[in-house]
Amino acid sequence: MSFKISFIGAGSIGFTRGLLRDLLSVPEFHNVEVAFTDINLHNLQMVTELCQRDIRENGLNISIQATTDRREALKDAKYVICTIRVGGLEAFATDVDIPLKYGVDQCVGDTLCAGGIMYGQRGIVEMLNICRDIRETASPDVLLLNYANPMAMLTWACNKYGGVRTVGLCHGVQGGHWQIAEAFGLKQEEVDIICAGINHQTWYIQIRHNGEDLTGKLLEAFEKHPEFSRTEKVRIDMLRRFGYYSTESNGHLSEYVPWYRKRADEIGDWIDLGSWINGETGGYLRVCTEGRRWFETDFPNWMKDKPLAYRQEERSHEHGSYIIEGLETGRVYRGHFNMVNSGIITNLPDDAVIEAPGYVDRNGISMPVVGELPLGPAAVCSASISVQRLAVEAAVQGNDQLLRQAFMMDPLVGAVCNPQEIWQMVDEMLVAQERWLPQFGEAIAEASVRLAAGHLIPTREGYPGAARLKAKTVEEMQLDRDAATQNAGESDKGKDRAKAAK
Repeated sequence: MSFKISFIGAGSIGFTRGLLRDLLSVPEFHNVEVAFTDINLHNLQMVTELCQRDIRENGLNISIQATTDRREALKDAKYVICTIRVGGLEAFATDVDIPLKYGVDQCVGDTLCAGGIMYGQRGIVEMLNICRDIRETASPDVLLLNYANPMAMLTWACNKYGGVRTVGLCHGVQGGHWQIAEAFGLKQEEVDIICAGINHQTWYIQIRHNGEDLTGKLLEAFEKHPEFSRTEKVRIDMLRRFGYYSTESNGHLSEYVPWYRKRADEIGDWIDLGSWINGETGGYLRVCTEGRRWFETDFPNWMKDKPLAYRQEERSHEHGSYIIEGLETGRVYRGHFNMVNSGIITNLPDDAVIEAPGYVDRNGISMPVVGELPLGPAAVCSASISVQRLAVEAAVQGNDQLLRQAFMMDPLVGAVCNPQEIWQMVDEMLVAQERWLPQFGEAIAEASVRLAAGHLIPTREGYPGAARLKAKTVEEMQLDRDAATQNAGESDKGKDRAKAAK
């Protein structure tokens, strides 16, 4: 069979290459058309060269169409995979550094909190441009598979305002599934789960093994685990107090709720610096910076390394290739997808983007009704959904009042900052990110005047945060090339622990 798959943001290092391997590991897909597009020609050329080498070494006759012309790449595409990061590392740095001046200490800053809200403002305006190009150039039955963060906000905007059928995809559920099995000393395939909530705050509401319900035994298993008891203190504490385990990593989860990062002298009690994902201040920015530096420096050696093998046993746990396989071949796939709620989780708003179990076959994507989430997890999700709704509407309307209200309602920002501090922080972030926020032109001009006038609330200029590590130089990374290469391949997204454990 033949159809076209287009990758937007294809200059991402490891993610594009891994997703392409997953797709081309399906025997029926050996004649598909593949298009890559990215605004950075240099990154696009490197990733294309690397992927084309993989294709050739696997004996396939597919020539990647690589272009900076997005509309050309999207022409006649049946599937579009999006991995964009609007503003790149430059904007990402302001997402982390400006809030730090106000005491808002984030580990990641790409989903909620100050960084995630601003990331959404940049991403939504561009996603709607992408949706316009898709509507005008792609196949009429096109499906947009969005991997870009903030997942819920972008997927919400595409479905409500973009006019393109969009499914959001993440591997947080798979990673937590692996952890749960590991905590019980079982193999992942031996443990059946039902997980539901919103992206990065999805809850394992049922865990079963050989017909036995293990949900109530999970806390004891995590508390006794020699690694997780040290690296997952926030998740374990949430499990202790809410009764259910949450999908996202210790560092991610700690910045979505108001309790664990609001006092600098207590942050160290809840994190572990063995890996950035366990809570390091600005940890994801650091590893992304290191990964980009390393890939650009070490790229010639990547071309000499062993190519990726396009085999079923080498496929990752990322949902994208399995969804396309199910739709095209009829093979049934069960995964967890981000979709507009519409009654799937009955005690969360219908217009929200939720993450819940779904099935795929030739008939499409089916999402069974989950029913009600337990009240505590539902309350945590509802707080985040309010922030997401305000942020989506702020980005679409270019309404800085709604943007400020999103900051006010954010659990961690609200726990740390008073209203005057929030207003000034938003002014700073709007001005710093002006080039990526065309919808806020008037608001940015007004913010610039206020900042220039002085009389500003004192902030902690240069404050590094409670647990920030210095990004490694290329010379330092050269001391352990294998570790640096692994980091570069994983820095587009958090590590898929489920795949790593296979």
